[in-house]
Amino acid sequence: MNYSKRNRRGFLKNTAALASLAAGGAELTKAQTPGTPAKRVDELIAYGERSRYVNSIRVPVSERHSPDEFGLTFHVLTPLQDSVGIITPSSLHYTATHRGAIVPDIDPREHRLMIHGMVDRPLVFTMDELRRLPYVSRIHFIECLGNRARPMHKTVQETHGLTSCAEWTGVPLSLLLKEAGVQAEASWIVAEGAEEVKGASSIPLAKAMDDCIVCYAQNGEPIRPQQGFPLRLMVPGFEGIYQIKYLRRIKVVDRYYMTYDDYGHINPDAKVAALTHQIGPKSVITFPSGGQQLSGAGFYEISGLAWSGAAAVGGVEVSTDGGANWQKAELRSPALSMAHARFGFHWNWDGKECVLMSRCTDELGTVQPTRAEIAKYWNEPVEKVRVRGADNSVQPWRIASDGSVHNGLS
Repeated sequence: MNYSKRNRRGFLKNTAALASLAAGGAELTKAQTPGTPAKRVDELIAYGERSRYVNSIRVPVSERHSPDEFGLTFHVLTPLQDSVGIITPSSLHYTATHRGAIVPDIDPREHRLMIHGMVDRPLVFTMDELRRLPYVSRIHFIECLGNRARPMHKTVQETHGLTSCAEWTGVPLSLLLKEAGVQAEASWIVAEGAEEVKGASSIPLAKAMDDCIVCYAQNGEPIRPQQGFPLRLMVPGFEGIYQIKYLRRIKVVDRYYMTYDDYGHINPDAKVAALTHQIGPKSVITFPSGGQQLSGAGFYEISGLAWSGAAAVGGVEVSTDGGANWQKAELRSPALSMAHARFGFHWNWDGKECVLMSRCTDELGTVQPTRAEIAKYWNEPVEKVRVRGADNSVQPWRIASDGSVHNGLS
């Protein structure tokens, strides 16, 4: 065949395709995806979706199935084993049970936030009024107090999946409280959500005036309904139950109030109470972790996440021999205050059975404890130690000689 004629026909075909694209790109999209309804094409244009080859999903906690026989959702876990970087996609952010277990369907045009109590000027804000005010965007983690590793858990999603990290955008709570005029005798606030059973928590006024955010956006878009649409309180570093969803009311008070959320989350033992308010320094290896498989001896990049409810991550150490020796890991992301940090560690596996562990030290110098150290604190045998408060103990992963990875607690 004459080359010049073949090349000319190719040019004409390409020209026709370009003309078709100029006339209507949607038609070309439909032609490239045979059988795709026009409505589906419009949806992909409007919001988009991930590749069909990517299948990371949230799963319910093993202790309680979701949805249950009534169609209600309990705790749902983030797939940490598939995570990269430090930001959790909004669609994969863990979800804790809602008060009444039903996600409220709130019209943002009707929603109001009231600030009252011990203030000079009680205020009520619409969503539009809140969005007119100066705002901040910060990256913070949230973790549920129920994020506890147990021997029966198989994967890092099961041991640590009740924590996620996102960019939160909204109005500093301090700005709203200053506008309302907090009275000198005040020392606490009570924040309340609009759930069927009113979720509420008592928060020290000093914390409220420091770094709390009244959030209306997460990861660059409005907060999703499971995360508190249209308004959520962010209390950086505090356990998840303080991060009130569907925020509708903040009352400034002069004492601690026992609320629905606080019941069961406080303890008369001061040694326990000190461990339940703020998340301690914590880390976990996400690769290799439970349920994963190494292909054989050789080089691997150990990867994981570290965080602290009191400060930024100061450093992370990794042990490849069950805690006998520790070596410094490298931070692969910025160490932001009260946010996840990604760490990595170069490892040459010799193909023999071993135990991998990581431990975090935050900028204040507080070190993540091992189970043995926790047992010593409570004067209990390691095999019978019961973790009180938030569980920030070191998580071991056992690598078998065949490359399979298992929970080292089992």
